[in-house]
Amino acid sequence: MTDEIALPEEKDWRKLEPNYTVKTILTIVYSLILLTGIVGNSVTIRVTQVLKRNGYLQKNVTDHMVSLACSDLLVLLIGMPVELYSAIWFPFSSTSGNVSCKIYNFLFEACSYATILNVATLSFERYFAICHPFRYKALSGKRTSALITFAWVVSLLVALPLLIATGTQGFIPTRADTPDQNLTFCTNLREHWVMYRVSIFVAFIVYMIVLIGVAFMCRAMILVLQKPMVPVETGINGNESSSKHESSAAKTSRKQTIIFLGLIVGSLTLCWLPNQIRRLMMAAVPKSQWTASYFRSYVTLLPVADTFFYLSSVLNPFLYNLSSRQFRQVFLQVLRCHLTIEHVNKRNVNLSQAASARSFQPLLLKSLRRNRASRSTVPRENAPPLSQHFKPQV
Repeated sequence: MTDEIALPEEKDWRKLEPNYTVKTILTIVYSLILLTGIVGNSVTIRVTQVLKRNGYLQKNVTDHMVSLACSDLLVLLIGMPVELYSAIWFPFSSTSGNVSCKIYNFLFEACSYATILNVATLSFERYFAICHPFRYKALSGKRTSALITFAWVVSLLVALPLLIATGTQGFIPTRADTPDQNLTFCTNLREHWVMYRVSIFVAFIVYMIVLIGVAFMCRAMILVLQKPMVPVETGINGNESSSKHESSAAKTSRKQTIIFLGLIVGSLTLCWLPNQIRRLMMAAVPKSQWTASYFRSYVTLLPVADTFFYLSSVLNPFLYNLSSRQFRQVFLQVLRCHLTIEHVNKRNVNLSQAASARSFQPLLLKSLRRNRASRSTVPRENAPPLSQHFKPQV
């Protein structure tokens, strides 16, 4: 242990804090993210219920979207206020007790990984519905509840070690037994360093598995949708049934789902990557061996990583609006507190009546033209020959 590099005991860590201007800017940015995320995810929950009630959204998709929006809301409500206080304004002092520190780390980790696991379960269910439709129908009706429960249980198990491995502790140099400069952190505990390290690396592996798995499932679904549709069965009179139009509508809906999943995977990759790097920095080297430059890099990365991480919980409502026109229309109606959406059955009846009226118009015009033509030919047929009325003089 003689080769370990430790921060000098006379080093004043508070000099590494962001200045007042940076703290103010981050406070404004965090407040905007928090407000936008609360409104966006709350309206998303309302929109999914409206779409399901009017027949535009299946119940299983609605349940996944509500679970995802709830996890995003919990991430914002639990993480941002604490992060703003403890990481931005007072990074080197912790007024919370040891128990509250443990509970915060546990809940925040669980809700964070519930978000990405909800994306995984939604992708898995859509993958089975598109690529294996017969096996999908053969599954029990409680599959959605089971998948959502699985996502939350796994996220709780991933976060469980943090109840033991984190707490309040000061900076302890390598060769000392007491904290330096009377600094208190809500951080990983020195005596449970191995458990914390394993927990962070396992969580990172789960993150990578989910991203790669969802990417492969999206690719498989795209390949299936690129295949030509199955020939449509003919009816009794030899006419094609309306299932072709239903298949086309279902195909469009599935394409929108795949677009959304692709967008959300991209956003999770981009927004979670800085935070994963920060976490790996925490797990790679014990705090007692951090140099001043290493610590300065961590402090610089912290607000950037947190900002991008919280943005991922705000982007989902925007991705819904971007991938679905129907969702975008109802979203705006909910924001204006004026719902004008009709039930899908009533809308289809109105559309079919309008189509029938449009198709009946040409037939009516044709029949009128035929009647006029027949009337105009009647006098000509009854007229006597020209030779009976006019005889040339000799």
